[in-house]
Amino acid sequence: MKKSILLVVLTVFMSSVLIGGLQADDKVLRLISWTGYAPPVLIEKFKKETGITVEVTYSNNEEIMSKLRATRGGGFDLAQPSQDRISAVQKQFKIYQPIDFSKIDEAQIDPSMLAAVKKNTMVNGESYAVPHVYGTSGLVVNKAKAPNAKDYKDLLDPQYAGRISYRVRRPILMAMGFSLGYDPFALYENKPEYKKFLDVMEKELIKGKPVVRNYYENADALIGSMRSGEIWVAMAWEQVSWKLHEENPDIDYVAPTSGAMAWVDTFAIPAKADNVEGAYKWINFSLRPENAAVFTNNEKYGTASVGATKFMEPNIRDNFTRSFPAAVMAKMNWYPTVPPGLETMEAKVLEKIKIAK
Repeated sequence: MKKSILLVVLTVFMSSVLIGGLQADDKVLRLISWTGYAPPVLIEKFKKETGITVEVTYSNNEEIMSKLRATRGGGFDLAQPSQDRISAVQKQFKIYQPIDFSKIDEAQIDPSMLAAVKKNTMVNGESYAVPHVYGTSGLVVNKAKAPNAKDYKDLLDPQYAGRISYRVRRPILMAMGFSLGYDPFALYENKPEYKKFLDVMEKELIKGKPVVRNYYENADALIGSMRSGEIWVAMAWEQVSWKLHEENPDIDYVAPTSGAMAWVDTFAIPAKADNVEGAYKWINFSLRPENAAVFTNNEKYGTASVGATKFMEPNIRDNFTRSFPAAVMAKMNWYPTVPPGLETMEAKVLEKIKIAK
């Protein structure tokens, strides 16, 4: 009899501990993300609205993948990998779970970005991420000196001889490809055809070398060259363009007519997440326009949130409305996952371009 009573008591105790543990888990969201992506003011606001405490581990793509691989998708409730780092990893390691889009407020997400992320993170018919933060490589142009520069191929135009700059990295290969009528991403799965494409890019960029003033290595170097008037047209990021525009209104970001090259960091839910409902709440909360604007005001990067611009600080709002109207967003060339072996092929071409006389 005593043993039966003890067993009942023990069962009730264990059940209460288990239930209590689950309730405790529901009140904590373990987020692994990039620095700045979860501002303290939003974490505090989220807790007031939901009762959930967000615990953030700051990381990057390599660490996110490494930590989730080590736990087979455990240890975190929400992660923020770049979209081009998801599908290949998922196929091999199965560290994420499919997104239930019925729990996502899609109306507050940019349609073109959402469609791109769904497509580029799809594995076996299911998508594994929701877009959050994006950035681009377009043109920074001194419009007083080069008013007709509109696309990447203008980086090859002899009329700008000695006034051109870009980095000899894989984005210039992709960008020039789109500008010259190719779709590099469509060739990713066909290595022989991709090799032919790279051969053409090598030829065109070497032929265009006499036009180039320099191959800049970092943003500060480019900013100095643009300020001095040494460079008129360059391939660069919107933040560089906006910084220069504040000093000289003649210099500004130009979205290439063939489409800006664009990356996007996402929300992805690890396979063994404990607080899945909390993860969906944070995703929708972060993409609410007024909340997304808090992030952009702090970090100067755009988000997938539709309508966030009206909550931005005036000068930041002006940059986004001027540089990224709906027509520009619809033409973005979002980077998909790079298949194994392609970057090695690209590196050889880039080295040939650098050393060519």
